[in-house]
Amino acid sequence: MRNFKLTLCYDGGRYDGWQRQGNSDNTIQGKLETLLSRLLEQSVEVAGSGRTDAGVHALGQVCSFRADTEESCESLLRKIRTYLPEDIGVISLEEAEPRFHARLSCREKTYVYRIWNSEEPNVFERRWMLSHPETLDLEAMREAAHALIGEHDFSTFCANRHMKKTAVRTLKSAQIAARDGEIRISLTADGFLYHMVRIIVGTLIEVGEGKRASTEMRAALAACDRMEAGPTAPAKGLTLWQVRY
Repeated sequence: MRNFKLTLCYDGGRYDGWQRQGNSDNTIQGKLETLLSRLLEQSVEVAGSGRTDAGVHALGQVCSFRADTEESCESLLRKIRTYLPEDIGVISLEEAEPRFHARLSCREKTYVYRIWNSEEPNVFERRWMLSHPETLDLEAMREAAHALIGEHDFSTFCANRHMKKTAVRTLKSAQIAARDGEIRISLTADGFLYHMVRIIVGTLIEVGEGKRASTEMRAALAACDRMEAGPTAPAKGLTLWQVRY
C-alpha cells in the first residue's frame, strides 16, 4: 500500500464544498474519490488539508490517499488530469512518506480574500471576488486585523455554535494590500474554524466602512460571542492559497 500526496486547485463556484456529503455527489472530495476509485479499481478515500465551504476556491489545496498500485505517479497524474472536470486541476502528484496525512501533518494555511473595490466593472474576475465599490479605510482595517494576531480563542469568529473542540487558534499573519482596484486580505494560521476567515473579513469590512471602530476588535475577540462580530462575507471571494508542512 502506497501513500500519495496530491496538490490541486479548483474553482469552487459550482460545488457544494470540499467534503463528501451523503445528500450530494457534487463535492471536490467526492469527485476525486469517484475518479481515483475507478482508475485504480479499488475503493479510495481522500483526506484534504481542510474543508473549504461551498463556493470557496483553492489555489493550493493538498490531499492524501492510499492505494495498492504499481502505477507510476506520472502515469496516474496524466489520467487524473484527463478525466477531471476543467474547473478542478491537479498541480502535482507524488509518493509521500507512509505517515504523511494531508490534514494531520499540516502546520499552517494561508487564505486570501479578494475584494474588487472600484466602481468600474471587473467582468473577467467577478466570480472570484466580492464587489464592494464603496471606499474602505484600509489603515483602520489593518489596525483591526493586527489585534487578532497571536494565540486566541476565536469563538467570536466561528459560525459553529455547538463546536465541542477548542476554538483556540494562532493567527500568525494578517495582511491587507491594495493594488489596481483590488484589495487582498491574507490570513495565515495554524488552523481555521468554520467560516472564521469570512467572518473576520465581514467584520473588517464594517471597520473599513466606518460602522465600527478598529479599537473594538480586541473587545469583540475577547467576548467569545459570534454576535459581537460582523456578517459572514460571501464565499466567492475566498481562496485557500497555500498549505505548509
